[in-house]
Amino acid sequence: MSNVVPFKRPKASEKHKGKTLCRSGFHKWVVVTSNKFDVKQGKLVTLYRCSRCGKEKVEAH
Repeated sequence: MSNVVPFKRPKASEKHKGKTLCRSGFHKWVVVTSNKFDVKQGKLVTLYRCSRCGKEKVEAH
């Protein structure tokens, strides 16, 4: 009796919320402040992570 199964299936819009924007190239970039210096390049870098899909990009300064 401890396993509770939801009767209502999630809608497609709830299941894929925010993924269509990222697939079209409209990411929601947020700056990640844990790494600020790249040892290999020897430069200051800024790491961006999309808050919806988790994709990362790096910009060197």
